[in-house]
Amino acid sequence: MKRFRVTLLVVCLMLGWLGFNDLSLYFRNRTPQTLSIEEITNQGAPREWVNIVGGQQDLLQAINMSGTMEIDSFLVPLKQTAETKDLLVWFETRDPQIISALKTYYFKLDTEAERAAFVDEKRQLFFARRDLTGMTVSNLVADSNRSKLKELLSDMNIPVSDQVVFISEGKKPSSGRGFFFMSIAFIGLMKLARDLSQKPAEAITDEE
Repeated sequence: MKRFRVTLLVVCLMLGWLGFNDLSLYFRNRTPQTLSIEEITNQGAPREWVNIVGGQQDLLQAINMSGTMEIDSFLVPLKQTAETKDLLVWFETRDPQIISALKTYYFKLDTEAERAAFVDEKRQLFFARRDLTGMTVSNLVADSNRSKLKELLSDMNIPVSDQVVFISEGKKPSSGRGFFFMSIAFIGLMKLARDLSQKPAEAITDEE
C-alpha cells in the first residue's frame, strides 16, 4: 500500500509539472509576437509563438523529414534574401502545395534538365516570399526534437549554428492539455490526502 501511495504521489507531481508548463506556455503566448526575418535571424525568438514576416523560402534546400516516400512534411529554410548563405531559420511545413511540388521534383522527374525546367516553371513557389506563424521549441521534449533536427541538418552536410531557430508552421499554444493534467494531478493528490487522513482513524479502531 505504501508503495502504491509513493507511485501515486510521483505520478501526480509529474502530471502537475507538465500541466504547469503547458499553462505557463499558453498564458505567456496569448497572441503571436510579430518579428521580421531580420529580427529573428539576428536576435532569435523572444517568445515561443511567433509571426515571422518578410522571409523568403528556398524549396531547393528543403529536407524530407521522414526519409521515406511517405512524406507529410518538409523542413524548409526561411532566408532574408535569395543570396543569404547562413540558414538560421527553418520551418516545418505540411503545406499540400509545397509537398506536391517537392514530391514531383524529387521523385517524378528523371533528369536535371526536367528538374531545372520544373523549377523555372514554379519559381514563384520555390522562392516565394513567405510570412508564417508557428511555434518554436519550448520544453524538454521540444529541445530533444531540436537536437534531432540539428542532427538531420548535419547529416545533410548543412552547417548548423547554435543560433538556429526551428518553427513548426501552424502550431499554436493550447490550454486544454495543461488543464487536463492539472485536474488529474489535483484529483490524485486529494485521494492521497484522504487516504492518509483515514489511516490514523483506522489504526485507532483496530486497537479497540
